Amino acid sequence: MPEVFRKEGYVFFFYSNENREPIHVHVRRAGGSAKFWMEPVELDFASGLKTAEITRAEQLVIEHAELIRSKWHEAFGT
Repeated sequence: MPEVFRKEGYVFFFYSNENREPIHVHVRRAGGSAKFWMEPVELDFASGLKTAEITRAEQLVIEHAELIRSKWHEAFGT
């Protein structure tokens, strides 16, 4: 499970078997999780996170979009 980065209690990562899907990133925080598509940045699903946590996670995805894309290509060779 390649980790992309951690910030403010959020952990952003990929699952190692997901390279057949479009670029996306998963996020965990305090027992909750979410998945964001990257092209464009859009929430796919969230569970166990408050609305404010989802909003902040999305802001962090946008702020680190280039890093996420770069790590995706590094991890999956695409």
